Amino acid sequence: MSTLTVYTIIILVILALFVAWQGITAILRNRVAKMIDDEAFQEGRRQGQIIDVREKRSFDAGHILGARNVPYSTMKAFYTQIRNDMPVYLYDQGTTLSTRAALLLAKHGYKEIYILKRGYQRWEGKTKKSE
Repeated sequence: MSTLTVYTIIILVILALFVAWQGITAILRNRVAKMIDDEAFQEGRRQGQIIDVREKRSFDAGHILGARNVPYSTMKAFYTQIRNDMPVYLYDQGTTLSTRAALLLAKHGYKEIYILKRGYQRWEGKTKKSE
């Protein structure tokens, strides 16, 4: 077997594992949270709590109006700051950290979890910068 064939097989295996991981993550996310668009996020956030799971520096640079910052990096220690009797609306720059946060919250009994589908980077609603 040539070196090129071995490298091709390795690359294909890595690619297959990546695709499988993405699929598993999507399945798990869909079991614990609902992905919603900007409009649904805007409507529902008034009845729930908006949680920005990005780090404080990103939050301070700009966040969705009314959001609280509970960075994913500290969520294991501080998830109890989030009420479990109200809907939880999560967002980050994309959806990676929000998905992880949703899985963590679901593990601790949170039921109504929503994730902003396109993340903060494509949010078109009202925002605020921290002073």
